[in-house]
Amino acid sequence: MTGNAVLKGVRFIVDEKGRRTSVVIDLKENGDLWEDLYDRGLARKRKDEPRESLASVKARLAKAGKVSA
Repeated sequence: MTGNAVLKGVRFIVDEKGRRTSVVIDLKENGDLWEDLYDRGLARKRKDEPRESLASVKARLAKAGKVSA
């Protein structure tokens, strides 16, 4: 693996032209960074899903007995 790390515990894999193609994250060193990246990926994947208002979520949970109304 080659390439310069911008954070301790983060290394890039580069192709024959020097372009970054992958990243290796030391989870012991940067577990919180991985969580942020994962959450961002999920949000991006779900950006076109239908939305539900907070009021309708509360009503649904109250009806199911999960929260008090």
